[in-house]
Amino acid sequence: MEKSMSSVLALALAAVFSASSAISFYIWKKKLTEYDSKMKELQKSLNSALEKCAAERQGRIRAQQALRKAVVAQAQTKSENSDVASYPMAPIGFVHSCFSTRNGTPRQPLLVPLARACLIFDSTRVPPASLEGLEEYSHCWIIYVFHLNTDLEKLWKDPSKSKFKAKVRVPRLKGGRRGVFATRSPHRPCPIGLTVAKVEAVQGNMLLLSGVDLVDGTPVLDVKPYLPYCDSIEGAVVPDWVTVDSALSVASVSFSDDFSSSLVDCWKSAEKSLYSSPEELKSLVQQVLSWDIRSLSQRNRPHNNLLKIGTAGTSDNTSDMDDSQDGEPADSKELIYHLVLDGLDFSYEIDDNGNVIVKEVRRSSSISLRNVKRCNYSTWKDNLE
Repeated sequence: MEKSMSSVLALALAAVFSASSAISFYIWKKKLTEYDSKMKELQKSLNSALEKCAAERQGRIRAQQALRKAVVAQAQTKSENSDVASYPMAPIGFVHSCFSTRNGTPRQPLLVPLARACLIFDSTRVPPASLEGLEEYSHCWIIYVFHLNTDLEKLWKDPSKSKFKAKVRVPRLKGGRRGVFATRSPHRPCPIGLTVAKVEAVQGNMLLLSGVDLVDGTPVLDVKPYLPYCDSIEGAVVPDWVTVDSALSVASVSFSDDFSSSLVDCWKSAEKSLYSSPEELKSLVQQVLSWDIRSLSQRNRPHNNLLKIGTAGTSDNTSDMDDSQDGEPADSKELIYHLVLDGLDFSYEIDDNGNVIVKEVRRSSSISLRNVKRCNYSTWKDNLE
């Protein structure tokens, strides 16, 4: 009897457990179905959002393409060559440099460590926040326009009429010609320059630079940080003529006896100088003139030629191409050259042995301040210490 009762109890328990399991399985299955339904709804909603996002992106792309075509079409109607697309660009800032004219501006960057400049950005196009983090780099690339080229009108001519020269004369080759794209001549189909400069400091919408080879007033299109791991290529190969540093060096640079006193007088009356003292400015002059900044035609001209070379006749010394125009004849048996730095006109001679003698300095009458907000040494002082 007891054995029979145990069996019944066991069966009852088994039935209860089975019913409980069935109920639990039903509830679990129901929840799983609900979760699966919600997952499908969420997936459907996500897919719909992704499709909408993709459609909006495609719409933006199509709108940008249409806008670009419209801008290009408008530019083409203004150009003689309607088959070539153009892209509108405007400067994001301008350079205030110690190099007042093209003459004397180094042919390459970092050759004159004391060469200073302030790049002032257009705050309407470049918010100051755009420069955050740039001060963490030691150097930066600057993309700019050769705005003082004497042949800019060629850009608006039909290519068959522009007469752009495929080859230019190279100073290091003493006038030997190379293809324009094998040189850094500013006289290019598109007059865009690329240079590297040392980053001294960032102040608001202003970038302080040194080692520059940029003339005052240069329009800047872009600034990018210099990255040694990818910008410096180990094992890069260049032609032999590029590595001949002595080709443009001079034997010595000296100054006349009364030069220092006249420099002090001029420096005191100068406005917005980038240099702290006449001695520092004198060091800049020495660094610049340690390289022969004359054009090819000036270097090849015999020293007994009765010509005086003035600032109006200086060549584009940022160029690999000799396009100089000589000054007016003068009753002198010496060739006097002029270098305008920081608004001061330095006159010098160079003999047949490559010895430079700086004769005198005066305020330049041909240079006017382009902007009352120009940088001066006080801008640099706190950042160079």
